[in-house]
Amino acid sequence: MAPLTLALGAAPAQAASCTTQTGPYQKKVEKFLGRPVDGKQSAADCKAISAFQTKHGIQPNYGYAGPVTWGVMDLMQKQKAVGKKPNKSGKCPTNKGRIACVNLTLQLSWIQDGKDLVYGPVPVRTGRDGYETRTGLKKIYWRHIDHHSTIYDVPMPYSQFFDGGQAFHSVGVSMWNPPGSHGCVNMTKTAAKKYWSLLKTGDDVYVYGRKPGT
Repeated sequence: MAPLTLALGAAPAQAASCTTQTGPYQKKVEKFLGRPVDGKQSAADCKAISAFQTKHGIQPNYGYAGPVTWGVMDLMQKQKAVGKKPNKSGKCPTNKGRIACVNLTLQLSWIQDGKDLVYGPVPVRTGRDGYETRTGLKKIYWRHIDHHSTIYDVPMPYSQFFDGGQAFHSVGVSMWNPPGSHGCVNMTKTAAKKYWSLLKTGDDVYVYGRKPGT
């Protein structure tokens, strides 16, 4: 089983300039980043916030502790709190054998077999507002390891389709990159490869909840 890891290291690129403004979520953001919690923007605070924003594709990335940045951090904390019990609520069916579960509310996915956790949970990036990942019980009906989207002209490696054009597949952006996908369940390459090895055509997929902001 792969643990949910939250990579919070500094990004290689920084914003062109840093804001001196104190954001509405300043204290919460400072605490999350391990900064001194005084609720006042400093040059060091801004640099740390900007690095986080740059790493996860949050725009603008000039170090302001606003609602989008805090929303990403809050989601990360909620994901981490799940630990190794992603189906504690029992919402993902345990009577289907092997099944891939997707919790839209927490932006997490995992594979279970009955009540046994097989892999995950891992952070995922699902459909943005207007392109929501559809909920309900599905089945994987087509797999294509080197798929390329003709609609959006982007690569979709390790694609496993389960509902129309919606599929599990890997992407090269952060799992916390707002606002989200066009309906697919985006994954890291590591997670997508693991799903490819563990699932097959005909396996069940259950999607539930509601992505924040949709």
